[in-house]
Amino acid sequence: MSRSSLSLRLTGAHVLRDGMLQDAPLSFADGLIVDDTQAEVDLSGYLLMPGIIDLHGDAFERHIAPRPSAPFPVDMGLRGTDRDAAANGVTTAWLAQSWSWEGGHRGPDAAETLLAALDAYRPHAQTDLRIQIRCETHTVDTRDRLLAAVEKHKVDYVVFNNHLEEALVFAREKPAEIAIWAQKSGRTADEHMSLVHAAFDETPQVPRHLCALAEAFDRLGVRYGSHDDPDGDTRERYSVLGARVCEFPTARSAAAVAKAVGDHVVMGAPNIVRGGSQAGNIQAARLVADDLCDALVSDYHYPALSKAAFRMVDDGLCDLPTAWAMISTNAAKIMDMDDRGTLAPGKRADITIVHPVTHAIEGTIAGGRISHLSGEVAHRFFDVASDTKMAAE
Repeated sequence: MSRSSLSLRLTGAHVLRDGMLQDAPLSFADGLIVDDTQAEVDLSGYLLMPGIIDLHGDAFERHIAPRPSAPFPVDMGLRGTDRDAAANGVTTAWLAQSWSWEGGHRGPDAAETLLAALDAYRPHAQTDLRIQIRCETHTVDTRDRLLAAVEKHKVDYVVFNNHLEEALVFAREKPAEIAIWAQKSGRTADEHMSLVHAAFDETPQVPRHLCALAEAFDRLGVRYGSHDDPDGDTRERYSVLGARVCEFPTARSAAAVAKAVGDHVVMGAPNIVRGGSQAGNIQAARLVADDLCDALVSDYHYPALSKAAFRMVDDGLCDLPTAWAMISTNAAKIMDMDDRGTLAPGKRADITIVHPVTHAIEGTIAGGRISHLSGEVAHRFFDVASDTKMAAE
């Protein structure tokens, strides 16, 4: 971006700092939280929260292809995703892109296209956009290609998936689901199942494949985890491998094992907002209540992030500082990002401005730059700009 970051003092608001809401000014300059600065914006009544950090979201897919048969240029999709994230208070976001035997929009070609497009778009981005690779376990023949892409594009987060069993169950019990799955990739059900069986034939090679990937990720400094762990045994195997993030466990046992061995558990914010999983898996709220969940992610819906935080407060699961940490501070800790996640001096100036009554996100500041303004907050910022211009004249 060509414009330099702002230097502002935000006053009158309730600031989430040091684990509690405080009535104190919040200043930032040169992209960082600072002790004080001159120009002032009155945000009386509002909540100033650490910018939301989203570890997993695939809403970008609908910006790139709002209908399966109507794709748009990837750069348009990234721009729409950027604006969508910012409008919902997100300042750092990982776009969850598959690397799968399925091919099509979930295959290596699509992943490499997205990675290259994000490299080109990143200088123009308002939000700190990154890629999380969702690597299907049965992709043995693409290991070198995957590692080359991770290194070239500086991918810092990978999770392992295994959806073969799901495909085999669907083929036996819900053939219509297989037809829908295949159609999304432009194939017939028979063609799709041929790919499933071909991938399944790789099973004996998968353990060594995953170990090789884990060793490479350790060397490259990539954080890695697993997705949709169905039970404790599966989680334990991934944990021993070094995959220390348990993303969307489908059963309590997987989450319990993760926490017992010091791994991180991540669940979907839509699960909290809707009161359960759209896929019929375990309720995220139950894991939160049992202290078995560390962070919430957008999954497929950015607005669910902030909504989930307030929903947990309303439901008596936790207080607001604890709830908000699950969409900001805790996510930063999971990724070892010491430069963000709190509103402490020296940290990145990532700030989400929340209306105290409606809980609407009316402003987002990412790295000291305004990425979103709306409602009364926008008027207050523009009033300051107008006063400053008049004073200069």
